[in-house]
Amino acid sequence: MRVLGISPLDKDATASFVEDGKILFACGEERLSRTKLQDGFPMKAIQMGLARTGWTLDSIDVVAYSFFEGTEETSLMNQAMAEDDRYHQSDATQDSLQALTTIHESGYKPNLEPPIPGLERDKEFADAKTWLKKKLYSLSTLSPQLDHKLHRRNFRQWVSEASTDHALRTQQLHDGLEELGLRDKLRRYNHHECHAANAFYYSGYEDALVMSFDGYGSGNCGAVYHASESGLKKLHEFSFPNSLGQFYEHVTAALGYQPGRHEGKIVGLAAYGDPEILGPVLRSRFTGMDEGDIRIRAACNYYFTRLLAQSFTKRDMAAAYQNVLEEVVKQVSDYWVQKTGLQNVCVSGGVNANVKLNQRIHECDGVNSVFVYPNMGDGGCGTGAALLAFEQESLARKSLENAYLGPDFSDQEIEDALKAAGLKYQHHTDVERATAEHLAKNHIVARFAGRMEYGPRALGNRSILYPAQDPEVNLWLNHQLGRTEFMPFAPAAMAEHAPRLFKAVDGCEKTAEFMTVTFDCTEEMKQMCPAAVHIDGTARPQLVSNETNPSFYSLLSAYESITGIPSLINTSFNMHEEPIVCTPDDAIRAFLEGRIDILSIGSFVVPHPDLETIQTERSQESSTAAC
Repeated sequence: MRVLGISPLDKDATASFVEDGKILFACGEERLSRTKLQDGFPMKAIQMGLARTGWTLDSIDVVAYSFFEGTEETSLMNQAMAEDDRYHQSDATQDSLQALTTIHESGYKPNLEPPIPGLERDKEFADAKTWLKKKLYSLSTLSPQLDHKLHRRNFRQWVSEASTDHALRTQQLHDGLEELGLRDKLRRYNHHECHAANAFYYSGYEDALVMSFDGYGSGNCGAVYHASESGLKKLHEFSFPNSLGQFYEHVTAALGYQPGRHEGKIVGLAAYGDPEILGPVLRSRFTGMDEGDIRIRAACNYYFTRLLAQSFTKRDMAAAYQNVLEEVVKQVSDYWVQKTGLQNVCVSGGVNANVKLNQRIHECDGVNSVFVYPNMGDGGCGTGAALLAFEQESLARKSLENAYLGPDFSDQEIEDALKAAGLKYQHHTDVERATAEHLAKNHIVARFAGRMEYGPRALGNRSILYPAQDPEVNLWLNHQLGRTEFMPFAPAAMAEHAPRLFKAVDGCEKTAEFMTVTFDCTEEMKQMCPAAVHIDGTARPQLVSNETNPSFYSLLSAYESITGIPSLINTSFNMHEEPIVCTPDDAIRAFLEGRIDILSIGSFVVPHPDLETIQTERSQESSTAAC
């Protein structure tokens, strides 16, 4: 049976080709359109998938989509709004307002040490707003009644806008499928069940506790399931708008970043701040976790978060929101692990892009192992929807072999692109060894090899690599690539060395293959690879084995044989605010514009045409910085 899975069209539209439960090809439209988080019908990805798999349109049995029809989603949103009005509780809201008053009365003295790489001290507070906006924000602290009224006002506005968007996406889906002649093969599925399906059926577990934490989907913002050979049994739903995704979006926007795209910056900032300054304020707005639920008082009143951002530093805001997010999910996870007795946990959903949060789930008492689906956001829902289209007994619960599910390109196609660009190159029979030798010379290497990664992480095939010994690399390399980041670069490491580099990896090895969880680092890792260790002593590794990626493992092994170090920095191969490169032409353009020393592409090694100038400039900048 062949199923075309399509993810939600509102962002990161993705097509997945699934045959008899196995993903043959999966690609986000953004990689082909070159527009980050591309929305709309993923026609380019579908056309490429047809070409790469050899499927014909007539051979597709089902088209699976991970949302209900627009009018049904609107009905579910209105039901959620009606239910929410019955849960208004002002006492706890008053507690949060009193906690905020206590902070102001005691005097807030921000600590701006240590400096945050890439963030100037005069940018530690959110940009000042107009008098009118400040007045609106301050209204949210006057009384629980105003807090609630602003929440209801914003909730109604959200439902109106979301309903219009769902109607648009329904029309886009129908139009795209009509064009392909697939309209009558469409099946729709509950959004959170799609998240749960991709996490469980590719975990390799026989049974598991499955949790979805997201912004919104099919009337809710998350769900809990008991998954077994009998399928997915729903245990609980988290009612919208008690949304952890929305909670985190609010702080992302309030600090001047783009929701849905820059939440990772908040995770990075959080390690520099004090979570206890605003912790009591935020905690008092949450309830229900002791019963396995999540309730957020005045959840849609984003003015409250914006008021906080005018008075507290970005680092302390980020620290509080991150810490409370971790505490809430850990409490909920503890409840359901104890209630069900299940020791394997699977998670999927946009909130679980938060790698520190995933570490906290792994640390819960009673949890033996955790699997995070590698494309945990809505872009991964197409595969989950596809899996739900299969008969339960036809699905073999095997762990996902790897995430290299996108297109690859032949050496001939690569060589043609290099010639067209007028670049000088060398062919190598052992390109991994040649690449490792450049890295051992402290060259920055952009690597383009094999099939492109599916999901948000670059996992060695579309990556920029560099030695992890220079703790200043996070600042100067991000500057060179036009990025502003607060997280250190993540390490790619040989899997067999994981116990010497990271603590408490047991039970999370598979997840760590996809760079979706952090671990505390050992002292050896901190000393050997300081550039890959965050200020809080954690790292987000990719564990690479000969089974998961033979070519990348061979490169790491060669580098280790030369230097004695089994780990390299691995960051995504793209320019700032662009998707990860897909084609040889994308790679060549990013290589030249990013002024990267070496391009390792297919079987070829390409030095940058201005390599000597680039290295001279970098040396001069390093000398100036040292002075």
